[in-house]
Amino acid sequence: MSYAIIRNAKYKRENLKGIFRHNERKNKNYSNDNIDNEKLYLNYSIKSPQYSYEKEFDRIRKKYNLKGQIKTVSNIACEYIITSDYDFFERIGEEETKRFFETAYKFVAEYKNLGERYIISAKVHRDEQTPHMHLIFLPVVHTTDKKGNPIDKLACSEFWKAKDSYRQLQDAFYKYMTENEFNLQRGLPKEETNRQHYSVEEYKKITNFKQTKEVLKNMKLEIPDVPDISDININRLSKKRDEKILEKIIKPKDNVIQNLYQNNMNLHRQLTRQAQVIEEAEKYQREREKILADNRNLNNEVEQIKKEYKEKEFNIEWKYKSKIKGLEKENSHLHKIIDKFYDIIDKFIHWICERFDMGAEDSMIRDFQKETNTLLDAEKQIEHEAIEKEWDLER
Repeated sequence: MSYAIIRNAKYKRENLKGIFRHNERKNKNYSNDNIDNEKLYLNYSIKSPQYSYEKEFDRIRKKYNLKGQIKTVSNIACEYIITSDYDFFERIGEEETKRFFETAYKFVAEYKNLGERYIISAKVHRDEQTPHMHLIFLPVVHTTDKKGNPIDKLACSEFWKAKDSYRQLQDAFYKYMTENEFNLQRGLPKEETNRQHYSVEEYKKITNFKQTKEVLKNMKLEIPDVPDISDININRLSKKRDEKILEKIIKPKDNVIQNLYQNNMNLHRQLTRQAQVIEEAEKYQREREKILADNRNLNNEVEQIKKEYKEKEFNIEWKYKSKIKGLEKENSHLHKIIDKFYDIIDKFIHWICERFDMGAEDSMIRDFQKETNTLLDAEKQIEHEAIEKEWDLER
């Protein structure tokens, strides 16, 4: 498994100029043979400095009124180099690689409550074999002055005060990255585990894997020609001398050759098994990382679908609730109209009776309903018409 790697370096003011030119790729030529000038365009910044590192230091110190005594020998800035191994970035792909460095940047901003404002630069280099990030920051501690007032103090020695500061950094970085779903390993110290933990890459280095494969390729499993006593010109040698040569020279050398041949065969078998184990481990690692990456992508897709479904569900629910509310409002309005209609009819009948001296209202209503076969109560009239319709169908 690949490791979560974070390394720290401390710089004095005199170092910042060279570090700036290297990290921000301001030079025309580099002594580092791993830098591919044709890939410089792949580099990018998560945070870019406005000026050189020295001027950025002065600007930030003044802007945030940083306390602390600065001497010529003082370390005023730190640099994290953050990365893993080449195979890890190959397995997770470009998008996850970008997320890896963005997540690492957030870790630095949050670690020891540093704050993003004290990060000068975060530059990701893709022009070398293994992607990595150079992150320059000011080692600021949040403390109080003698009066108890809160202050921000530039103090590298206090920032790394604990004896196990780097162990704490490694532990915190590993925990943060794995919590953000990066499948990485944090190797425990030998004194705690009393055993070694090797990654595939480390094991390959320890066992000289590349050289081993070359040895396997070039190894010859043939027994060299062994001189035969019969090849010796016995005319020039006596029988006694001939036997002495056979016993003292040829047979011992023959035995040595046979032993070397057997050792060579055993070595070949061991090296072959070793190479196969490493190749299988690499294959398993690639497949495992691919499955994990696919699983993360599927989880993201599921979450997206859930989100879209909830949004659609909310929209549909809101739409129908609005429609129901509208219908209820309309229904209430119709009830008011009907009630008002009944009231107007009552008043109209009463007025007719009085106007034309037609006698009791009840008699007039009964006569109207009988002669027109119509009920003034709308609900009863609807029921009456429905019954008559059923009768007509039965006939």
